[in-house]
Amino acid sequence: MSIELIVLDVDGTMTDSRITYSANGDEIKSFNVKDGLAITSWRKLGKQVAIITGRSSAIVARRAKELQIEHFYQGIENKKEVLESLLVKLGLTMENVAAIGDDLNDLQMLKVAKLSFVPRDASVYVEKIATVVLSKKGGDGAVREMIEYLISQEGLEKKYVELWD
Repeated sequence: MSIELIVLDVDGTMTDSRITYSANGDEIKSFNVKDGLAITSWRKLGKQVAIITGRSSAIVARRAKELQIEHFYQGIENKKEVLESLLVKLGLTMENVAAIGDDLNDLQMLKVAKLSFVPRDASVYVEKIATVVLSKKGGDGAVREMIEYLISQEGLEKKYVELWD
């Protein structure tokens, strides 16, 4: 059974886990453009993307909109429950899910996904249960590395490259 849905945590996976505040209280985060291109490519292959994140942030909502990620959940305490509800809505099972996270609040979600990925700088406790420990750090191309791993595993390399050829 193929992976149809990737689930992304944000802080520590799509970003380097830093939150910077300006003098007037604005929140600043940096996202990796290479991750964004891979996410867009995954969607162009007819696959689904979800963001399930523990924090709430207008910046993350903006990034999700920019990448046209329609399954976007923030301020979530129990990521596993949200994932289970989403699967019912999409008619998928955990066998169709790959997830990436980096910390203890991702643990339960990562345990139930068919494939679980963690960036190189993830919590050691989360790393212990991961299917794949990526070579990249969060915010430094870890999401792209995960997607390209899946592209390879699913035999989609030719289609992936042809999207941009």
